[in-house]
Amino acid sequence: MALRIPHHASTPGPGEIASAVTVALAFAIPFVTESQLVYSLANQILIAISASFSVYIMLRMDLMTFAVPAFMALGGYAFAIAALRGGITDTIALAALSFTVPALVALPLGVLILRLRGVYFVLVTFVLTQILDLLLFETPGLSGGANGLVGMPATTLFGLTLGDNRGVLFVGAGLTLTATLITAGLTSYFRQHFAAIEENEVLAQSLGLVTWRYKVLGFVIAAGVAGLAGFALVNMLLTAHPTSFSPISSVNYIGYAIIGGRGSMLGPIIGSGLLVWATNMFSIQGEYSQGLFGVLIIVVVMLAKGGIVGTVAALLRRFAGGRRDALGVSPQTAAGQAGMPQ
Repeated sequence: MALRIPHHASTPGPGEIASAVTVALAFAIPFVTESQLVYSLANQILIAISASFSVYIMLRMDLMTFAVPAFMALGGYAFAIAALRGGITDTIALAALSFTVPALVALPLGVLILRLRGVYFVLVTFVLTQILDLLLFETPGLSGGANGLVGMPATTLFGLTLGDNRGVLFVGAGLTLTATLITAGLTSYFRQHFAAIEENEVLAQSLGLVTWRYKVLGFVIAAGVAGLAGFALVNMLLTAHPTSFSPISSVNYIGYAIIGGRGSMLGPIIGSGLLVWATNMFSIQGEYSQGLFGVLIIVVVMLAKGGIVGTVAALLRRFAGGRRDALGVSPQTAAGQAGMPQ
């Protein structure tokens, strides 16, 4: 099978555009309801979307990462330290800091660990998250240790204070929309390069693609996106604590991306929305939710490899046809990941 790697950039497809529009709708929530429960649930979903986008970026290169909580912690603690000890409250400056700090940490790490493949990469990212979690507990002078950092001041934007529940939701929606646009820009611009790495990395290298550069770039951007999710989480809780970034929470973010569908940006959005809503509505305790996500991942991998979005896209193509469906999943991706004949 010949593998052709085009050198032109791809424009955002229907999936990327639909994702940005869907996330942008979160800004309308405060204008249609004053329910604090809705605000809380919306914030949780928005944070989960940003975190699962970090997983999604790596999955586009056939890499599964457990490092999302670590990069979320770096972004969240960068915000907390800057706000508490530096007196910085501007949302834009804090967002830039929360993106940049984990991205800079990820750059040398990516150079070192992205030559690993398969289970070795998975294990190293999980160990890195464990190490950072331990460091947060053992450095009370910087991170507050087991007490965490509390008393976060309200963020501001163009002189407006965003300290109430509506303001927190606006900040969360803005951070998630930023993460969405960054993810859409990266995965659409390098769509063919990431696809070549996912399909056959060795063949892509033999054809002249410097795969490690694109893998490091994806890893760095994924870390920054996770950092934005960490900022949103700390801003919602008004505290930065190591338990908020537990290594086991990486299972949730992987579950959101895979169950929703790894072939389109809509997958992490739908997966995050459905599973966070289900967790809250049915009051699933932590230990049960982990088991549920594990079972769902197994079921999806065995029966519907494209997740919810990929499976629906494949079914629609059976009846409609066409080069690319409305969900932004290519025919090969939709059929192949859903386990259906192309």
